[in-house]
Order: sequence, then structure tokens, then C-alpha cells
Amino acid sequence: MNTKKKKKEHVTFRLNIVFLVVFLLFSVLILRLGLVQIVYGEDFKREIERTEDITVNNPVPRGKMFDRNGKIIVDNTPLNAITYTKFQDTSQEEMIETAEVLAKMIDKDISKVRERDKQDFWILKNPEKAKEKITEKEWDLYDQKELDDKEIYNLQLKRITPEDLASLSNQDLETLAIFREFNSGYALTQQIVKNENVTPEEFAVVSENLESLPGVDTTTDWERYYAFGSTLKTVLGNVSSSDEGLPKDKLDEYLARDYNRNDRVGKSYIELQYEDVLHGQKGKVKNITDKAGKILSTEVISEGQRGKDLVLTIDMNLQLEIEKIIEEELWNAKQNSKSSLLDRAFVVLMDPHTGEILTMAGKQIAKNSETNKQEMRDFALGNITTSYEVGSVVKGATILTGYNTGAIRPGSTHYDSPLLIKNTQPKSSWKNFGMINDLRALQVSSNVYMWKTVIEMANGQYSPNRPLPLDLTAFDTMRQSFSQFGLGTKTGIDLPNESTGYTGPTKQSGLLLDLAIGQYDTYTVMQLAQYISTIANGGYRVQPHIVKEIREPVLENNELGPIVQEIEPNILNRIDGKDEWIDRVQEGFRMVMQVGDGTGVSTFKGAEYSPAGKTGTAQAYYDGPERKKFGKEPPKVMNLSLVNYAPSNNPEVAMAVMVPWAYQGNSGPATANIIGKRVMDTYFNLKKQGQTETNQEVQTNEVNNESTNTQETNE
Repeated sequence: MNTKKKKKEHVTFRLNIVFLVVFLLFSVLILRLGLVQIVYGEDFKREIERTEDITVNNPVPRGKMFDRNGKIIVDNTPLNAITYTKFQDTSQEEMIETAEVLAKMIDKDISKVRERDKQDFWILKNPEKAKEKITEKEWDLYDQKELDDKEIYNLQLKRITPEDLASLSNQDLETLAIFREFNSGYALTQQIVKNENVTPEEFAVVSENLESLPGVDTTTDWERYYAFGSTLKTVLGNVSSSDEGLPKDKLDEYLARDYNRNDRVGKSYIELQYEDVLHGQKGKVKNITDKAGKILSTEVISEGQRGKDLVLTIDMNLQLEIEKIIEEELWNAKQNSKSSLLDRAFVVLMDPHTGEILTMAGKQIAKNSETNKQEMRDFALGNITTSYEVGSVVKGATILTGYNTGAIRPGSTHYDSPLLIKNTQPKSSWKNFGMINDLRALQVSSNVYMWKTVIEMANGQYSPNRPLPLDLTAFDTMRQSFSQFGLGTKTGIDLPNESTGYTGPTKQSGLLLDLAIGQYDTYTVMQLAQYISTIANGGYRVQPHIVKEIREPVLENNELGPIVQEIEPNILNRIDGKDEWIDRVQEGFRMVMQVGDGTGVSTFKGAEYSPAGKTGTAQAYYDGPERKKFGKEPPKVMNLSLVNYAPSNNPEVAMAVMVPWAYQGNSGPATANIIGKRVMDTYFNLKKQGQTETNQEVQTNEVNNESTNTQETNE
């Protein structure tokens, strides 16, 4: 019994020890929980509330643009700037207080302040007076929830008088203009308050007083700088200002791509087309905030990188020389009494094998609204956005269409004499040439040969003084064939808003004949450049492009970085037909410029670079800026055109020239031919000078490494 009793007491003792240990552990746990909740509870609560990580994208300068030789065309000019970043917990009253202080330090333009801005600001500045604008009855309705906050506010706005707004001083309006900038973006997103005409004094005083200006900062901003002024400006495009920000029609698209509302983006042409490249990689900053919006810490995720640079295919030396030629010849032609409606001219130079645009020049004479005087403006964009009846330059395409349809064969002959179609005026070439073949028809620009080719194509039977019914499906046949050269279709150039030209809607026999000689549908100058390049290179339609390379940005001023992408030649199609047919047209084009009475011989006679091409004249109706003053009957005018390439046996450059509305009447200055000759001379002269300089430099370097004076290319 004693043994059993001792064992029982031992077990009881051990259980008591266990219970004691458990009790002590629970006591410690309870004590710890109490300590966490009571002593450190608020601290842990604040830690838990740190739940928002907000990443902000900071903009970077745009990429630059260079010409094919590395000359800077578009750059960024640094600007002193004053900015504001609104915190999530910043109240309207605090923002106004900061704006008032800042308004005393800087001058702020108030021209963009609207009437509604003044009304809102008056209410913020005068809350008691604004409250008095509401009657007691209306406040009772508000208390009874029959009027809401928005309705009360609208009543206050309506009852603000001109006298109330007149009480706002000029200092108040500057404060309002600054406050408007403060309030224009998202929280934690930097807003530009002022970046134009920031004086050194303003920049210094703001920098010295940043502690009293919460959210305000001083930094360096940028604006686009165009090294060659207005040259190519219409093609280079524009960038929105910080005031404009994102375009409204593309707002959602840009916001979805992490843009900020006040980001500057390309608005037109190259700036727009290559926005993704030029915009750069934004810097990313992560702000860790509490639920009240107070920033607890900031972490730089990435520094960002300036936009990539573009190397254009344009040769600026050549571009400037050609623009000078166009300006001189336009002013010269305007002296002719028949050329009163002439106001523009265009030139495109293109590498026929690669599609690189060497020059894209256009000029327009327009009246300055301030001085009321005529001035010369850049209109390079007109090469792709405007179209004209171009005349006989299309006859190479007509001949090749004739070969393809079996209407003619190489060497086919027709008798060139006036066509006498019943109930129409006689249709003739500019001269009766008698029996001619296809080469002679191109050489002297026979209209009749082209018409008889189309009559065969359209299953017509010509008999003098009788009707001439034609199969009008030939319209589709010709247009489809012409499109293989780029006529009447988009060339594919890397610019937005390219025109396809105008396709005549009516299908009649006479209009089909007009189509064959370039006097019905309209074409752009870029389409003409692609067309002549297709013939020059042996039948391949190459896509034109104005950007040659995309390069990484580098820190050094105007230095070119490593190539990211090189734009390769892109062949869009090979025209239908045999190689010997294209050779035949090439020979005809050579004869135009170099043989006998070819229509271009008088202009290009003796040119060392062996030109080939086609001249063109089209009778059209004036459709320029002054057309309204003529009412429903615009005058008839002559459009002049020229397509050309050289050397004829191994083409390296193709050219299209267009001079719309060159003169009225049957004759006038041959402006397109004159411009074309000067342009081709300039191209080969600059090339020769460049080669001479290169050879001199190489020879000098072989002799010694000392610096020497070498002749520079004239610009």
C-alpha cells in the first residue's frame, strides 16, 4: 500500500509541475500580446498601413535627328524650369498658399486663365462670401438633402458677379495661373509650372526658397531646336507643348502606354511616326506612402534614357542647295505675266535601288497675314499630301501596259496624225510626227501613239469622223498596271497621311484616252519618284523611306551612338513584263534626254551624267488657294512635270519635279525642266566635290599625319 501511495504522490507532483510550466508559458504569451497591443500597437498599426507603393514615370528628353552625313537636324535645347509635384495628402488650401508664395517670386503668364478658372478660384479665396450666395431656403433644402453639393456649387458659380471677379488683383491672377498648373495632373506626377523665359533671377530665388515651397522644385527642361530653321520643317513634324500634353483623340491610347497627361509627344509626321523611338525610356521612381498619402520613402527604380536618335536618309547639303534652286526659279517664273497663279514647286531625289530619299523639297509662295507681303515657305510635305495631273511623264507606264496587254509590241508603229472622233474636237500631238514606233513616241512625247495603244487595249476601232466606243474595263486594266509603278496607290513611305491621289470617278471613252497621257487621275510627287525609280532599276517597286538608321543615344553632344536598327530596302513588287520591255522603255527615256529632237534634249544637252527620263505637260483646271475668286469656272492652267534618272546605263539617282499651275495659255516658262537640270547638275557637282575632298584627304594622310587645309563642300 505504501508503495502505491508513493507512486501516486510522485505522479501528482509531476502533473503539477507541467501545469505550472503551462501556466507560466500562457502568462508570458498573454503578457507579450498585451505589450504588442498596448505599448507598440500604434507603431505596428502604422507599419501595416504602409500599403501603397506608387511608381511614377518621369519624362526624358526626346531623341535627336541627324542627316545621312551625321549633321544634326533636330536637337534639344535645355531650359530652366520650375516644377510642382502634388502629394496625395496636399489640400487645395495648401496648394493655394504655395502658389501665393511662388507668385511673388516669378512672373507667370495669365493669358490662359479662363473665366471658369476665375470663378472657381474666387470661391476658394472667399468661402464666406460664396456661402452668402446661397439663400436660407436653399440651405434648408440642402439640409433636407433635396439639394446636393454639386447643385449648391453650381448656384454659387451662377451668382458670381463681374464685380466679384474684378476684385481679383493681378497678383491673384498670377497665383491662379500657378495654381492651375499645380492642379493639372495626377498626384506625385511632376507638372511644369514655368519653362519659358525663366530668368536667372527667378531660377535662383526659387532654388533658395524651396523649403518654404512644398512640392516646388527647379530643374532643367528642354525644347525642340531645328538647326536648319524652316528647312524640312513640315516633314520633321511638331511636338506638343507641356501645356498641350497628350492629344485628346489619342488620350486613352497614350495613358495605357504609361504616358502622363502632360507628356510632350509627336503631333505630326516624323515626330509622330517615330514617337515610340524618339520618346525614350522614362525614369521610374517608387514612392512608398501611408494611407494618408504621406511619402514615407522614395526609391529610384531606373534612371531612364533619352529617346533613341534617328539618322535620316536626307543629305542636308543637297537639300539646302535644291531648296535654293526652287526658290530662285519660282521667283523668276512669277515675273512672267502668264504665271500669276504659280505658287509652288516640288523636287524629290531618291536612290532607285534602296528607296532612300536624298532630298524631299517643296516651296510655296504665300501671303504673310501681318505684313501682307508674299513670302517663301517650306512645303516639303506637299510631296506626299498633294496630287496633280502630271501629263506625259506617265507614258512609260502606258507603253509597258500596252506591251503587257498585247496592244503593242516592241517596235510596233502607228501613224501620228490628228484623231477625228465624231462630235469631238480633233485630238492631236503637239506636232504631227507621221509613222513612228514606240521609242520615237517616247522620244517626242506623241499623244496619238498612246491613244491608239489604248484604243487597241480597249477593243476599239478607230475610223475618222465616226464614234469611238471603247471597252471601259480598260480603265481598271490601266489603273492596276499603273499601280505596279506606284501611281495611284500609296508608296509606303514612312510618314503618316500619305495621299493616294485622285481617281476620276467617271468612265468615258474620251477620259480613258486622257488617262493614258496623264490628264485625268492625279498623282503625288513621291509617286512619280517611285515610278521613275521602278523603271530605272529594272522593274522593282522599292518602298521609299526617310529614316535610314535608329541609333542608341550617347552623352556627347551631336555624337552618333551604336546602330539599333538599319532600315533595309523593301521591294514591294516586280512589275509585270519582260526584262527586254523595260530595257526598251529605258532606251526611249534615254532618247528623250539625249537624242535628236527629244523633248528634254534642249534642256539636258551635253550633261556629262547621261540623263534619261520624261518631260510632262498637263492641261488642268486651277485648284489653288485663290480658286474661290473664280467661282464655278476656274481658269485652265498648265502643270509641268519631269521625271529623270542618271546615269542612264547604271542609275544611282532618280528625280521627280512638279510645278503645278505653271502658266496660263499654250506656252510659258519651262520651270520644271529648268529646276530639274539645275538639281541634277548640283547632285553630281556635290558628289564630285565630295570625292575630290576625300581623295585629297587620303593622299595627304598618306604623306604625313599633319593637319592640312582641305577644300570644304559648298553648302
